[in-house]
Amino acid sequence: MDKILNIIQDMRVNCGWDKTDDLPTLIKSVSVESAELLETIQWDEKNPDLLAVKAELADVLMYALSIAIDQKWDVEQLISEKIKDVYKRYPKKND
Repeated sequence: MDKILNIIQDMRVNCGWDKTDDLPTLIKSVSVESAELLETIQWDEKNPDLLAVKAELADVLMYALSIAIDQKWDVEQLISEKIKDVYKRYPKKND
C-alpha cells in the first residue's frame, strides 16, 4: 500500500497539487469522479466500456487516497475498522 500512496503523492507534488488540494476540494473531486464513473454505464449498463471504467475508478481511488495521505490516516486500518463495522451490522452468513 505504501508504494501506491508514494506514487500518488509524488504525482501530486510534481504537478503542484499538494499545494492546492485541501479537504473540501478532494471531497468534491471524489464526487465528481464518481459521477464520471457512473457515466460509463449511463447509456449501456450491459456493455460498459471497461477501459473507461478503469480510468474513472483510478481517478476516484487517487482522490480518495489523497484524502487519507493528507490526513495521515492509515488506509489499511481505516478499511479494517470499516469492515468490522459492516460485520456488526451484517453478520457473516453461514455457508
